[in-house]
Amino acid sequence: MKRTTKISLKVIIVAALVSLLFLGLYVEAEAKSIVPIEGPKFDVSLSMKDNLKLFIGKDVFVYLRSGKTFQGYVKAVGNDFIHLEKLAGRDFYDAFIRIEDISAIEAKFRDMK
Repeated sequence: MKRTTKISLKVIIVAALVSLLFLGLYVEAEAKSIVPIEGPKFDVSLSMKDNLKLFIGKDVFVYLRSGKTFQGYVKAVGNDFIHLEKLAGRDFYDAFIRIEDISAIEAKFRDMK
């Protein structure tokens, strides 16, 4: 009977510690809040080219009609092409993309603090 009591006590202690751990993680997650990032925003009244110009120097995802995706920093936007530098996952590579082949762009507007 004493052996069963010792095992039960150990199980209760472990369960209590695990509960406190999860409660602590939950409280820490609740303490953070989402805040808007200062800077450019999408403008639906502008063309794709003009929206891209707002993001020069910013990190964006560019989705092409072919299904390919590029992530990088907008270096320059011309009449027909965009230059993305510092491509994600491809050290020392840039991309030169025709604007009319772009189906969507994605940019970060909020952050956790």
